Amino acid sequence: MSSADVPEEIPLDEFELPTELLSEMGDPIAPSLIDADRNVEFVVSEEHSGKRVDLVLTLMLDGYSRVFLRKIVAENKVFVDGKPVKPAFKVFAGHVVTIQLLPLPPSDGPIAENIPLDILFEDECMVIVNKPPGMVVHPAKGHWSGTLTAALAYHFKDLSDAGGPTRPGIVHRLDRDTSGVIAIAKTNEVHFKLCAQFEAREVKKTYIAIVSGSLDRDRDRISQPIGHHPFQRDKMACRAGHSSSRDAETHFEVMQRFRGYMLLNVFPKTGRTHQIRLHLAHIGCPVLCDRLYGGHASITRGQLQRRYVRGLAPQESDAEIVLERQALHAHRLEFVHPKTDEPMAFEAPMPADMQYVLEVLKTS
Repeated sequence: MSSADVPEEIPLDEFELPTELLSEMGDPIAPSLIDADRNVEFVVSEEHSGKRVDLVLTLMLDGYSRVFLRKIVAENKVFVDGKPVKPAFKVFAGHVVTIQLLPLPPSDGPIAENIPLDILFEDECMVIVNKPPGMVVHPAKGHWSGTLTAALAYHFKDLSDAGGPTRPGIVHRLDRDTSGVIAIAKTNEVHFKLCAQFEAREVKKTYIAIVSGSLDRDRDRISQPIGHHPFQRDKMACRAGHSSSRDAETHFEVMQRFRGYMLLNVFPKTGRTHQIRLHLAHIGCPVLCDRLYGGHASITRGQLQRRYVRGLAPQESDAEIVLERQALHAHRLEFVHPKTDEPMAFEAPMPADMQYVLEVLKTS
């Protein structure tokens, strides 16, 4: 699998929870309070009134996967006011829900691997990690080991499973070759609340990108719908009016200019697949070493300094490969803490390989 198979950064919304539910959660029952050999009983609160019973259980029982909970509801092991119900049954405030909990099935999540993590922040709700370039976020074809989720499984006992068993804790994603800040949820409640902020576009994201080309302005907005590429499965395309297209908006500002290159701050307002890379390529400034949208996967010192174009004599150092991955870094992530409502901001410093590119460009 190439980096193209992993979206730039999107909230994981496959858990089928409606948006209006995300802000109406009560306090879940801690896994430590659940005895798998006895029934668990709780009264439905106003916050959960009118919701499907399987969704309420997913919110209330953090220690159990949503797939497992749906299964035991379907097996008539969940009762509302003493009567068995089906997964789609709607519960209301005052209903007494009783659930016969069985031992958890064996986990089919990632195999834990002792991979070091650069942890920027941790509390009882979440972990903020500085993901290195070259690391795939979760297992996929061709990348079953060495993933972020494998490292998380080793370092943390309990993470949310709202994104599915192979994606414990994963609220949003970064490309394999994009480095930087990524948020990890420890409970389903936190997972849903963070996803709600992403969906409502309340999360502020700042990326750093080194791009090829030049522009006649220092800042601008790119608003181009993004859909599937008509010919290449691993690419996206700017396609107005296509059935697969969704609105996408990216803001940027030029931080430094070099001979044929620029350093940008990029602020995606939406989170479409490959959005930053595609939008920057669309305006003629592809991310440096973006194989998919820039046409090359590495660059040498001689190419960066444009020695041949400038008619300069070749040097032995010209052949040095300076960068071998897309020059894109998730620098800053800002959102409201899902429990305290406190504004939070996390930053990951620019990685060494991108810093080295800038050093070379400064000597051009």
